[in-house]
Amino acid sequence: MQTERSGIGAPDAAFPNMSEYILEMLNISKSFAGVEALKDVTLRCKPGLVYGLVGENGAGKSTLMKILAGAYRADAGEIVFKGQRRDQATTADIINSGISIIYQELALVPQMSVADNIFLGREPRHPLGILNLKQLYTRAGDLLARLGITLDLRLPVSELTIAQQQLVEIAKALSQNADLIVMDEPSAILAGDELDQLFSIIANLIEQGVTIIYISHRLEEVFRIADEVTVLKDGEVVAARPLAALDRPTLVELMVGRSLDEIFPQTQRERGELLLVAENIATDTILQDVSLEVYAGEILGIAGMVGSGRTELARALFGADALTSGHIKRIGKDDAAWSSPAQAIRAGLALVPEDRKRHGLFTALSVRINLTLPILSRLTRLGIVRRKAEERVVQAARERLSIVMSAPDQETQFLSGGNQQKVVLAKWLETAPDIIILDEPTRGVDVGAKFEIYKLMRQLNDRGIAIIMISSELPEIIGMSDRILVMNDGRVAGELTREEAGEARIIEMATRSERAHKPA
Repeated sequence: MQTERSGIGAPDAAFPNMSEYILEMLNISKSFAGVEALKDVTLRCKPGLVYGLVGENGAGKSTLMKILAGAYRADAGEIVFKGQRRDQATTADIINSGISIIYQELALVPQMSVADNIFLGREPRHPLGILNLKQLYTRAGDLLARLGITLDLRLPVSELTIAQQQLVEIAKALSQNADLIVMDEPSAILAGDELDQLFSIIANLIEQGVTIIYISHRLEEVFRIADEVTVLKDGEVVAARPLAALDRPTLVELMVGRSLDEIFPQTQRERGELLLVAENIATDTILQDVSLEVYAGEILGIAGMVGSGRTELARALFGADALTSGHIKRIGKDDAAWSSPAQAIRAGLALVPEDRKRHGLFTALSVRINLTLPILSRLTRLGIVRRKAEERVVQAARERLSIVMSAPDQETQFLSGGNQQKVVLAKWLETAPDIIILDEPTRGVDVGAKFEIYKLMRQLNDRGIAIIMISSELPEIIGMSDRILVMNDGRVAGELTREEAGEARIIEMATRSERAHKPA
């Protein structure tokens, strides 16, 4: 064995018992309460490559990775890592062997510094056990330099952006001498330059011989960085192929088990009457001098880079952030204006927020409670909830949006990401809105659920409901929007029709500096 590892340079020499694969998960099966989560799954990874692991929510990806991490014990099968059996290993054994898993929910201590988090539990110490701060900062600095990034090592991670915190997680994985790193939905909260930086770091790691297993719902990312792709469906491997042997429609069909039209659905009706006008609005955030119009039965897409003011615009339109200048009018309801979310709701607006778990749901409460909260006054008599009326609302929402749940009293936290998003949508649809603001409507949602949400959006358009859609996914913006506003530095950089829109044009408008505040 090597005494010191910095990736895998010559795997056969370093690990003489290893085949051409650094990792082999062979015929893995796992059941929970008699329900098969994995059925005879095999995954093989060679050193220094990126392996995309894809599948719908519930396909078995997380279960497979938890078995690799030692958190679950497989019912059958074996794991061979660097030529050694690892299927009976503990989590600590797995980490020490050179496997690191970066979960979507980052595992950092907010109050501790960047350097402390990187070496948490493995801090360098003097012979008498005293913390060796000099070595701690030197080693942490070397790791960040190896990744090509610069961070203040003494800064608490709570003061970092989410993207920077993710970089700390990657540095922590390298500090554990990881030869194989699993990244679980690493881009769910990234876009633009942050995403490019992540891909640059992955390329850097691959050059150093590190193997990456990349789990993502964003298929465009898989096609951008993966060498091979393994597709799971219902706990079984349905395909394991080189990326060059796949195209997007084929991969989608493998994941969902049916052929899907890759063309985004379009509305069958013409744009209706003017519903909302915002003129020169600004808030205490980055938002300044923004004007827009919203029409019945259309999808108005809001594009832009992270930090461009898209979410701030949604909050201003919904009355969550007070205006410092300008005004918003709801046409057709006595030209109503509003200054709070409650007033916005009464004016016919609804907001599905970007972070559904923090701002859109009470995840520890049942689906039933989450669905009926906005209309509780309609369902009560003398302060008592009419259970039958409540049940009718839940059942209707369940059928209309195809929400998959074990029962109405199931805790919302145990639904898949796509079904959680459907609950948020269903909740607001009960308020009968005329305008729905969707902030990242398909983030963390599998490809099958995405198409269901797209179809629902167009069904709402056909009923005359207007949608303002904010999205970091340019194919989604271009495919679903009837008009597109591009945000840049808190302002509208320009407006595009569907025919004018293209990824290059949107990116140019979203990133230019000297002309950012002039309409296209």
